[in-house]
Amino acid sequence: MNPFLITPAAAFGLPVCRLGLASYGQNAVTPDDIQHTIDRGVNFLNWAGLAEGPTGADPFSTAIAGLGSKRSSVVVCIQFGARHADNAAAELRSVLAALATDYIDVLTLYYVERLEEWQEIVSPGGALDYLRSAKRDGAVRRIGITSHQRKLAAHIAQSGLIDALMIRYNAAHRGAEREVFPITAPLGLPVIAYTALRWGALLRPTPDDPPGFSVPRAPEWYRFVLQHSAVAVTLSAPQSRAELDEDLKVLDASGPLTDEEYAVLAAHGDRVRKNSSHFP
Repeated sequence: MNPFLITPAAAFGLPVCRLGLASYGQNAVTPDDIQHTIDRGVNFLNWAGLAEGPTGADPFSTAIAGLGSKRSSVVVCIQFGARHADNAAAELRSVLAALATDYIDVLTLYYVERLEEWQEIVSPGGALDYLRSAKRDGAVRRIGITSHQRKLAAHIAQSGLIDALMIRYNAAHRGAEREVFPITAPLGLPVIAYTALRWGALLRPTPDDPPGFSVPRAPEWYRFVLQHSAVAVTLSAPQSRAELDEDLKVLDASGPLTDEEYAVLAAHGDRVRKNSSHFP
């Protein structure tokens, strides 16, 4: 794998492939597909799991629980819903049991969208108290947040209370370049990027496309995100084995995009943004 596609061990405790695999809703991806992805060199797995509500066994939890001796070579990232210490203790116990593991590599507090919510988390009796204790005990290795709110995310990054940040970033939504990355990069805070395809909109044409324009496929949009050195990992969330195999073509990249390739993608991202009736 090209060194361009590897984030050094300082970010997550071991070198990781910059293309990560994420669970997302109900899909046709199987535990065997996830194992195939790991065999290809992808070793960052993101599981939304309990943060999205009570769930039984699913392909991601089944695959992670079955890692066996490979567990130590895979970074497992989870989204965490609890906001108070008591709930956090119960949720972490459930997560560890569901994944049949003694530790979580990266735990992000799921969708922290308001300053008041963050203040609740860090207040006495908040979830952060418990999670920092769990980190000292080794059950959690890194604590982060997931958010759509760039300014809030940057504020939290500067607090020194988190070890990682998960934020939205794609060719049509590049505000993180101005509001987040200039904060996280000097801090050495790893950024996990999601929605690289802008929920599929980047894969579709717009009314303003130039004549003869062919919309680039998914791997190019993941490479666009990875073009920014502040991004440690970009998450792929395929809905089928066919989509997964296409996403894995990112691993064949010999290096960054050329300036010309990047410009084509950026221009289409601008058109997608311009033509979006709703752009959260």
